[in-house]
Amino acid sequence: MEPTHDIRLLLAILAPLLGAGLVMLTGKRANVREACSLFAAATLFVLVASMIPDIHAGKKLTFCVFPLLEGLSITLRADALSMVFALAASFLWVITVFYSAGYMRGLNEHEQTRFNTCFALALFGAMGCAFSDNLLTLYLFYEIVSICTYPLVAHHQDEESYESGKKYLTYLTATAKGLVLPAMVLIYVLTGNLDFANNINSGILPPDVNRWVVTALYACCIIGFAKNGVMPFHNWLPSAMVAPTPVSALLHAVAVVKVGVFSTVRVMLYVFGVDTMRALNLGLPTAYFVSITIVVASIIALSKDNLKARLAYSTVSQLSYIILGVALMTRPGIEGGLVHIANHAFSKITLFFCAGAIYVATHKKNISEMNGLGRVMPWTFGAFAIASLSMIGAPPVAGFVSKWYLLNGAFDAGSVGIIIVLLVSTVLNAAYFAPVVYAGFFGKASAEDTKHKYTEAHPALVIPLTITAAISLVIGLYPGFFMSFVHAVLP
Repeated sequence: MEPTHDIRLLLAILAPLLGAGLVMLTGKRANVREACSLFAAATLFVLVASMIPDIHAGKKLTFCVFPLLEGLSITLRADALSMVFALAASFLWVITVFYSAGYMRGLNEHEQTRFNTCFALALFGAMGCAFSDNLLTLYLFYEIVSICTYPLVAHHQDEESYESGKKYLTYLTATAKGLVLPAMVLIYVLTGNLDFANNINSGILPPDVNRWVVTALYACCIIGFAKNGVMPFHNWLPSAMVAPTPVSALLHAVAVVKVGVFSTVRVMLYVFGVDTMRALNLGLPTAYFVSITIVVASIIALSKDNLKARLAYSTVSQLSYIILGVALMTRPGIEGGLVHIANHAFSKITLFFCAGAIYVATHKKNISEMNGLGRVMPWTFGAFAIASLSMIGAPPVAGFVSKWYLLNGAFDAGSVGIIIVLLVSTVLNAAYFAPVVYAGFFGKASAEDTKHKYTEAHPALVIPLTITAAISLVIGLYPGFFMSFVHAVLP
């Protein structure tokens, strides 16, 4: 796979940065401001989509922004793995622009210009991570995402949001600086560069490096990229739910957590490599380690009555499926983990869109208050039901494809324990999603709710969640598009 130097990579990074600047300049004119956001989002998606033929042809696109030292540079790269994340994130930003406009205006939220600016800057960081060609570039953009999303978490500017924002920033920057940064320095000392390998087998570490040093570096990277939500460094994620729902959708589906798991699997596959992980027996212990997060987070989700809190712990659990699949070190396991980056994105953003639409229409946050709402908000609760099936892993929705490959990967690895974890987690997924759908469609509405005569939220909220739910169904029925990139990752 010969590298091809391509200016589109730089333009894709600059598109959301330009969007942030335009939003600041036009902030007083709401319609123009949101048109600028939409223009930037659409431009980014078109640029990313234009790379599809080249990636399908087996090309690796690169662009060196500037060199630093020998073996160190800020360089961008598009390959098959990049496209899984970049396509999902760029497309969902377009949808989220419409949704956030309806949500923020519907609740008459303050500081909408700052909100839209930071939203665009978060996508700037996320695209930088998606298109990083080396560990230094990845680390730089990873930190940009953390800094630019802090104002979104602390958006309401009250004591609770400031406290959550402080926890958010502390967890994410402390782990990155305390674990990933020193690991990155040592890797550079050992190898003389930080460039990602060209395939997932070899990795970049010399074969004569002490196995305990490699294991320590590996552990630093798995834990240090704390945006991946692996316990015990997960608590920032539920705390961030004080933010407006479009931010929650951004955090949980598009940018922040996907940056975490993408960075984790990029390092697992392209810094350490399958051969090294197998030789040092790092795969299955990692799978069992993240299995704890999958099961425990699902159990905690069962105890949450607040809908966004339940979805937050669902995200903590679902992210670890991605790492687990890659850690199985089998072809179907890696494929299942990687395709879940996109499958989870479309389904989880649907769930958060639904939670926001319910809140805007009814000002209800708790599941126990939602009896009968599905009968007056059928589009919203119907979309929630479809996305729930995906999270559970039921056919014919996107999540079924992920679970199918993960189970096959566990069978190929001969790990009965992982098979049990996947089955138990599926039951737990059903246990915390089914009551929401049941309450909405079959629960008895209270007299007060009947008197209020609730209806669907504004179409600006309902149309985006309907689109993302439909896409979850389509990529469950026809998974070939994202799977074509996933297949190309494996030699």
